[in-house]
Amino acid sequence: MKLFVAVVVLFASYGNSLEIVPIAVWGGSDYQYEKILENPVPFAIIQHTVSEECTTDLECLHLVKELRNVFLTLWEDSDIPYSFMIGGNGKVYEGAGWHTVGAHTWRYNDKSIGIGFLGDFRRKSPTPDALKAAQELLSYGFQNKYLADNYKLVGAGQLVPTESPGAALQKIIEGWPHWTPNPLN
Repeated sequence: MKLFVAVVVLFASYGNSLEIVPIAVWGGSDYQYEKILENPVPFAIIQHTVSEECTTDLECLHLVKELRNVFLTLWEDSDIPYSFMIGGNGKVYEGAGWHTVGAHTWRYNDKSIGIGFLGDFRRKSPTPDALKAAQELLSYGFQNKYLADNYKLVGAGQLVPTESPGAALQKIIEGWPHWTPNPLN
């Protein structure tokens, strides 16, 4: 619990409301896969989990635990594929984090962070709190050199054949700093 308090205090000192819940706090154990991610990375990839949505702390905690259990059960030597997940409550839930390679976007895992919005955003937008949390997370990553100075923000569907992050969320991120229509250039 001390770690959680320290994390909240750290981010509050940057003048925003970013709250990252460490995986050891919400998931009961550390991340199970340990390939080191070299920072800064050139890509931040936005996705959605195509799951239920959550808007309260209790709902989001239940959902991220359920998702982790699915990944741990279905794939041996695996864990949550995303670097971070964002709930409708505006909290960020750590997955692989800034320093470990995730398994979110084939061929880009070792050069990106993957941010998964909890829910299905093909037709509807995430909550304003979730969108704000994502922007604050990206800003924090940029300020702390986890993301390269010229990093490219993209939706997963711009890199691999998928509908993720959903049409509604894709349209939103296209107005954010660092978004690029041509990530491979």
